Parts: sequence; structure tokens; C-alpha cells
Amino acid sequence: MTAVLPPPRTPAVTLPHPRRLTREEDGDRLHALFWVPGPGRRMISSAVLGGGIGERAWILNAQVSHGYRRTDPDRHLAGLASAAGARGPGVGLMTAADVSAYAHGHDEGADAFVTAGIDVRGWAAVPGAGGSAPQPPGTINIVAAVPVPLTDSALVNAVATATEAKVQALVETGHDSSGTPTDAVCVMALTPVPEEEAHAFAGPRSLWGARLARAVHQAVRAAVTVP
Repeated sequence: MTAVLPPPRTPAVTLPHPRRLTREEDGDRLHALFWVPGPGRRMISSAVLGGGIGERAWILNAQVSHGYRRTDPDRHLAGLASAAGARGPGVGLMTAADVSAYAHGHDEGADAFVTAGIDVRGWAAVPGAGGSAPQPPGTINIVAAVPVPLTDSALVNAVATATEAKVQALVETGHDSSGTPTDAVCVMALTPVPEEEAHAFAGPRSLWGARLARAVHQAVRAAVTVP
């Protein structure tokens, strides 16, 4: 008998626009972006909460006050997410930028949402730089997604691709820098399932890496360009 393999999943909307949240904190009116993309999502992130690789149920990108001094940002983000109705593990990012002014990029199924605070920026390789002191939370935060499963190595590749696209956008818009000291990224893909091959590459010349790069590039350009 010939085995019949199930057809590939039909991708839904990769990552819809986020729900906007507002709160009062330490006398400031602050905003946050909240995504609940649904089950069957795997993410890779450098975020302070939920970083690494694993299945995640939600993403929160929260604005904090300039001069943020809390030493438990992971707990802070977890509390904000819980108040928004988050359940299960998720990814939490933060920035001093006004996240309500986010930019969105889209390219053939790949999506990217970017918030940008670029007052504190520079090149990554600087002589004598480095240390354990906290950095000002200016931050370019990238939340991106592709509607296909990726292997672990492809997820890592996707982070590199998104970062390359970010730097390209910064240079093209006249910002002499590779980013800020606190930039963070989160890339979401579908969770691999049996009998469905996960994409092994997400570099800028692979099918989904190229789409991801264009989406991130578009969103970063829009986020850092002064009207």
C-alpha cells in the first residue's frame, strides 16, 4: 500500500498586528504591544524573558520609563503579560521607545514589527567597549515571523538575517551605526510536526530568509526614518 502523506499546512496570517496596551507606571503613561499568535509556534529570541529557542504562546514588547532602574525586568515583564491575559510561556521585550509608534513590514508571508529608540547607538565593534554595567534601554526591538517550520539552525540563521537587514536599513537611512547596545530580536516560526519537513536554511538568499530580510528591512527603515 502506498503511504499517503498529509499535505503541508496552509499558513494562516503569520503574525497579526498586535493588541495595544496602556498603563500608568511611576507617573508615566506607557504602552505595550501584545501578540497571542496561537498554538504551534516556536520562537527564538534574545529577550530578557523567554529568550532562547522553544515553543512560546505570546509576545510582549513593553515600553518602560527613561532611566529604568528595576533589577528584575523578567519578573516585571511576566507581571505585565499576566495582567494582559497571557497564559503559558512567552517572550517579553522592553524598550524606552514609544512602542505605539511601531512599524510593520511584510513580504510574501513574512512579517516584521519594529520599535526603535536610537538616541543611544553606535557600531558593535568598538575598541575598549564591554562590561556588565546596565545599558540605557533605547533599543531597536524586532519581532518577526515566517509561516513555515524552521530547524534550530535555521532559527539561528533567521536571527542573523534579521540583524543584517536591520544594519542595512540603518546605513541606508543615514544612521552611522549597527544598532543600539540593547537591541533585541524575536523570530517566530511554526513548530515542526511529524512527516513535515522543516526548512533548514534562513539565510538572506534562502526562500524564507530573503522574505524575512525584506520585511525586517522595510520595517526598520520606516521605524528609524524621521517624518
